[in-house]
Amino acid sequence: MEKVILTREGHVAWLALNNPDRHNALSRQVVRDLQEAAHQLAVDRSVRAVVVHGGVSKSFCSGADLKERQGMDEPAVLDTVHALRSAVNSVAQLPMPVIAAIHGMAFGGGFELALACDIRIAAEDAQMGLTEVGWGIIPGAGGCARLPALIGPARAKELIFTARRLAAGEALALGLVNRVVGREELLDAARALAEEIARQAPLAVRAAKRAIDAGPGLAGALAAEWEAYRSIVPTRDRLEGLRAFAERRPPEFRGE
Repeated sequence: MEKVILTREGHVAWLALNNPDRHNALSRQVVRDLQEAAHQLAVDRSVRAVVVHGGVSKSFCSGADLKERQGMDEPAVLDTVHALRSAVNSVAQLPMPVIAAIHGMAFGGGFELALACDIRIAAEDAQMGLTEVGWGIIPGAGGCARLPALIGPARAKELIFTARRLAAGEALALGLVNRVVGREELLDAARALAEEIARQAPLAVRAAKRAIDAGPGLAGALAAEWEAYRSIVPTRDRLEGLRAFAERRPPEFRGE
């Protein structure tokens, strides 16, 4: 794995995104490596907690690599988004608790990755949001399902429909993150929490996670999100969003 670095400290695993030149954008290689890391962790019974973080990058994860997607045809886009959904879901389905340590940007797919974690800790400089509709697409890696489950449908709709970006304090007030700490304290705070979890009975912790995650509705919501995403891929507005991103200008959507 080149774009994800997986290390272990005792019973805690550290999963660092490693695409710093692109603010950890979710390129195809990052997604492949994230999936491989999740596969390794899923069968490692020695790991009792996982911390996902942005490594040496200035951000946790800026979202999908839209620059990479500009040259893709529609089938390639769908394959790429499907792979991202699979990787994010693999993180969500890890049997042990997963903590997201968020700093800098966590937008689009990057925020969806954070939402797939069980607990989120944010640095004071963190900004987060599901910003996809501002580029002519929708959240396609679980955001349309997980955000409403976390904060309720009305608040989730407001954030998704407006592509709003939230500061750390706003995210805390909405219940999107568990706590906010200073940037220099972020990994120490995540480590302390992960080690506190790791000291508990591991089989009991895993059973508790299964019981909590077995709530109704998520599978259906994820399936509906995928169908909605597929309907957006052929639109001219999606292509306009990619052009606007490449040209660093506001997109001009026509509803086509």
